[in-house]
Amino acid sequence: MIFDAARLAISQLFTPPFRSVFFKTIGLTLLLLVASWFGAKELFEYLAMPWIDQLFPGLPSWVGWLGLIAAIVAGIGLALVLALLIAPVSAVVAGIFLDEIAEAVERDTYPQDPPGKAVPLGQSLVLSVKFFGIVVIGNVIALLLLLVPGVNLIAFFVVNAYLLSREFFQFAAMRFVSEADARELRRRNSGTIFLAGFVIAALLSVPIVNLLTPLFGAAMMMHLYKAIAARQPATRRVPEPAR
Repeated sequence: MIFDAARLAISQLFTPPFRSVFFKTIGLTLLLLVASWFGAKELFEYLAMPWIDQLFPGLPSWVGWLGLIAAIVAGIGLALVLALLIAPVSAVVAGIFLDEIAEAVERDTYPQDPPGKAVPLGQSLVLSVKFFGIVVIGNVIALLLLLVPGVNLIAFFVVNAYLLSREFFQFAAMRFVSEADARELRRRNSGTIFLAGFVIAALLSVPIVNLLTPLFGAAMMMHLYKAIAARQPATRRVPEPAR
């Protein structure tokens, strides 16, 4: 079941709908990071002591050079930090478009099934922020465990497998059932879902390729949800809104 879901998700990663979401995600991510870089750069330049001569006239000229050097070092450091943030920030942005991925999966693989309902934009943004927090917290925990020999790599995969599988399956299930039912379905199939999370965590561990993690995770959990739901037909759909 898990390998079938992963195989189907991989086969769809480079189809036109997935490419469209990927390019939109990367484009918006780069715009956000570039804007952040310019904003932070202006702040660092202001803090690089250009005004120190006015406050303390008569200081040696090398003090100004120290400020310039500090600004350059800070700029390089900021660029490196922003480069490291590409993956988690792209995950947040991708959260806005995950319903497009889910709809593409349904059209391509399950055209005979009743379509799912898009998660409301507000809730989608909340899920995106939660996903960002999960990625950051999970990796901070894993980094802290780097000091424990033999545990660090295991910790990275275990923490991320649990957290990523939880959020992506919840997203997929909530297109078809209520939030409470999605949690119950996840609880009843926690072992399978957790093991599936290791596949997503493996993709997350590969630099550059990890930019595809949100797309792959959403698609894989859509397939996994369909397989699980097919074995549990008693799962209730979200009631249709009154017309």
